[in-house]
Amino acid sequence: MATSDAPIQIGHVALTVNDLSKVGDYYQKIIGLQRLSGDAEELVLGAGNRPLLKLHRDKAARYRPREAGLFHTAFLLPDRAALGSWLRFIAANQIGLDGASDHLVSEAVYLHDPEGNGIEVYVDRPRDSWVWTGTEVEMDTTPLNLQSVLDDGSDGWATTPEDTVVGHVHLQVGDVAQAEDFYMNRLGMDRTSHRFGASFFATGGYHHHLAGNIWNSRGAGKRSRNVTGLSEVVLQADATALAALGSDSLADPWGTRIRIEPKT
Repeated sequence: MATSDAPIQIGHVALTVNDLSKVGDYYQKIIGLQRLSGDAEELVLGAGNRPLLKLHRDKAARYRPREAGLFHTAFLLPDRAALGSWLRFIAANQIGLDGASDHLVSEAVYLHDPEGNGIEVYVDRPRDSWVWTGTEVEMDTTPLNLQSVLDDGSDGWATTPEDTVVGHVHLQVGDVAQAEDFYMNRLGMDRTSHRFGASFFATGGYHHHLAGNIWNSRGAGKRSRNVTGLSEVVLQADATALAALGSDSLADPWGTRIRIEPKT
């Protein structure tokens, strides 16, 4: 896996949704995740036998897009050919996109699920092409050459490759300085970039595992109870990181729950 050498990586993301069937179908049919288990209240989706997304049904939960919480879950495909093949599927089925960007370290496509949860599907550029200045990596947002990516793909996309992972999770926060304090000092991550009301955090020399921005949520307080969207981010830590962090469930300053578990 592309981030497996990092002391801390993303395990999976859990979302609360109103319509479990509709949202679950979207992640299976459009993103290509596979059903691993589930019942009328919860659905676990993943790639191969690895859980990447857990959906929990709560029909009474409310949608509050400007609160702290999820900006997007980013699914990292293993190579550019996989991204091209997925894009061919998206084009053939006329699936609407929110955007597509070249971030220098990665090539990314953006969309959202039926309940407004942001999604990124991306592929990393080779690590030896990343440009570092001290502890921060050069990232930008420029137009993605969609035709070039499509040319690397092939027809017949059905499911995500088994080595797909959640490469990073981008969060909405109320204050970037508070986010930096929590993710750097409490979780021990490095700040790998900061720009335009956002900071990016990682371990092990990755461009980012977590990010926090105030683009829609400047000044946000604690998350309301009984809302749809992000309910938990699960991080996987190696033995050294786990000893430093413990295996507790934490919460960032806005109440977003972060759970730490051992790497498997």
